[in-house]
Amino acid sequence: CTLDDRLEAFRGNGLFRQYIPSNPIKYVLKIFALVDSRMYYTVNLEIYAGKQPEGPFAISNKASDVVRRLTSIVSVTGRNITVDNWFTSIDIANYLYDHNLTLVGTLRKNKQQIPPEFVVTTSRDIGSSLFGFQNNSTLVSYVAKKNKVVLALSTMHHDATIDPETGSKNKPEIITFYNATKAGVDTVDQMCSTYNVARKTNRWPMVVFYSMLNVADINAQIIFQSNNKTENRQRSHFLKNLARDLSDDYLRVRSQCSSLPVTLKRDISNLHGNTNEPQLLPTQDVPSTKRKRCFKCSRSKNRATKYTCRSCGQYICLEHAQQICSDC
Repeated sequence: CTLDDRLEAFRGNGLFRQYIPSNPIKYVLKIFALVDSRMYYTVNLEIYAGKQPEGPFAISNKASDVVRRLTSIVSVTGRNITVDNWFTSIDIANYLYDHNLTLVGTLRKNKQQIPPEFVVTTSRDIGSSLFGFQNNSTLVSYVAKKNKVVLALSTMHHDATIDPETGSKNKPEIITFYNATKAGVDTVDQMCSTYNVARKTNRWPMVVFYSMLNVADINAQIIFQSNNKTENRQRSHFLKNLARDLSDDYLRVRSQCSSLPVTLKRDISNLHGNTNEPQLLPTQDVPSTKRKRCFKCSRSKNRATKYTCRSCGQYICLEHAQQICSDC
């Protein structure tokens, strides 16, 4: 699994609205997400609501506490959790290891547990790695380029293995595994933006609701394809079928309403395949957009209308027309 934050655009008023100058979308709502890094199934979500007043909703927003709450749903399952440097620490790695979960993540250089030799780059070659082992944790310091070192912590790897597929870069296996599993939440964001149900709103509950809808349709397709492995539908086709199935029961009830126009009844019946509904004459499938003078009115009034007689086709205003119900 991958644990990271999702950013939803929000320009309205909210105490927990975030301002991120470096982000293309400056004002956002932050949502922490735990996502399967292979199938991109969203396992758990939590909104960052800032500091809450004393009461039942007052929770800690520390990185270690966020990891504990989000990973509780997969505790004791033997999974690996990939996180970035904001979540990674020695304490949380030991906590997850005690709950039968491993951790792989980058590490910030200001951590007190890091030996000074792992941060120095002046006397090290580009592509060199330095490993440190302690209890169940493995720390690696990799020189990616001149005067730049990448620190990674892992409780999943316990040796100094170099990935041979990286060639002359000589990347450690911890780094390549992190690169392969770090984009779970980013992939879900990309899928949500491709087919997005969100609309412009200044109410944060609606922003969260739209975000949940986007995540729910991705999860629904993953479950559907897992149960029907012979079918591999495109996401656009799946979403169309999903929307029709969700609205089918409502349309069947609405089609029985006697006050609906015949045109609307015809469209509803064609949508869900019911051929017992009344059909219109071919001449009235497309309503006329032309306007001509009513043939009953005098020329002094010169009253233009767009309505026509159903029998003879003459243009007639509503003053001289007779109204009947939709069933007749």
